[in-house]
Amino acid sequence: MEFDDQMRRFFGTDDLGAVSPEGLASGIEHMRVEFGLETDKGRRFAMWSLLYMLSSAPDLDVAFKDPGDRDAARTFMDLLDKANASDDS
Repeated sequence: MEFDDQMRRFFGTDDLGAVSPEGLASGIEHMRVEFGLETDKGRRFAMWSLLYMLSSAPDLDVAFKDPGDRDAARTFMDLLDKANASDDS
């Protein structure tokens, strides 16, 4: 699942700046529901990643049963935190 595809599917646009607060909340809720129903590991990880960037991701132990998936998510979190830290400097 491509990032832009997720944005259009859940928020109706690939520009989050154009989404109203209500639209953002609705899209996040829709994504959380679909995340809970999704069985494909790659799609789940893609949805979780976007939810994480929107500060709405479920905890790792809830989101991923497989320890390897949790480790991959932690790595993603660390990389994103490092990227954000370099943007701040």
